[in-house]
Amino acid sequence: MPAKGKHRRPKFLRLPRSIAVVGTGGAALALPLMGAVCAHAAAPAAAVPSAVQKITTVSAPAGTAAEKSTAKTYVVKAGDTLAKIADRQHVSGGWKKLYADNRAVVGGDPAHISPGLKLTIEGQSATAGAARPAVEAATAAKTADAGYTLPVEGATIGTGYKVPGSMWSSGYHTGVDFVVPTGTTIRSVAAGTVVSAGWGGAYGNQVVVQHADGRYSQYAHMSALSVSAGQTVTAGQKLGLSGATGNVTGPHLHFEIRTTPVYGSDVDPVAYLRSHGVVVA
Repeated sequence: MPAKGKHRRPKFLRLPRSIAVVGTGGAALALPLMGAVCAHAAAPAAAVPSAVQKITTVSAPAGTAAEKSTAKTYVVKAGDTLAKIADRQHVSGGWKKLYADNRAVVGGDPAHISPGLKLTIEGQSATAGAARPAVEAATAAKTADAGYTLPVEGATIGTGYKVPGSMWSSGYHTGVDFVVPTGTTIRSVAAGTVVSAGWGGAYGNQVVVQHADGRYSQYAHMSALSVSAGQTVTAGQKLGLSGATGNVTGPHLHFEIRTTPVYGSDVDPVAYLRSHGVVVA
C-alpha cells in the first residue's frame, strides 16, 4: 500500500504542480503582453488630437497672409484726375489718401497730374477683390465712362464766379476764368455732344457741350477749335486751344456750366466740378 500510494502520489501531485507552474508562468507572461498591447493601442488615440492641433496652427498664418492688402502701380491717362482714379480704383480715403501716398510724385498741386505719371495705389485684399460682385464691377466701369476732369490742367482761377462788375452785361461774371497762355489745350470736362462750335460774339471762338446729366459746359475765347457741332466727345477729349478772341483783356479760358445751351442760364462751375469729384485749385 505504501509503495502503491507512493507511486500514485507523484502522478497526481507532479501534474497539478506542473500545470500550476505553467499556469502561473502563462499568467505572468500574459499580463506584460496585455500591458504592452494596451500601451501601443493607446498611443495612436493620443496622437490624433496632437496632429490635428499642429495642422490648425500651420494653416492659420497662410489664411492671414492671403488676406493682406496689396499695392499696385497706376499709370495716369489723359483726362484723369486724382478723384476719378481714387473712385475707379476703390481707394479707401478717396483722392486725399491717394494724394498723400503719392505727394512726392505728384508735387504740391493735386489738381495737376500729367499722363504717364506712375501712382502707387493701395489695393484691396485678394480675397475681397475676388469676392466683389459682377454688378459692382459694372458700376465701377460705368463711373469711369462718366468721369469728369478739369478743362485745363494745372491752371489757376483768375476771375471767379459771380464777381460783380459793369464790364459784364449781366452785372456779374457768369463763369470762371482759368489763367492760361494762348495755345493751351482745352478739354471737355465730361463726355457729351457738341451742340455748337464757332464764333460766339463777345465770347469769341467758343464750344458748348451737352452732358448726360442735362448740363452744358461752355469754353470761350479759344484761338482754335478741334471739334464741330453734332460731334460726340469723351471726358478729357481735346476741344481746341485757348486764346484771346472776343471781348478780352488777355489770353485765358472763360468756362461756364449752364442749364441750357445759351447765355443767362449759368450755375456755379466750380461747385459743379467739385460735386463730380474734380479737384479745383
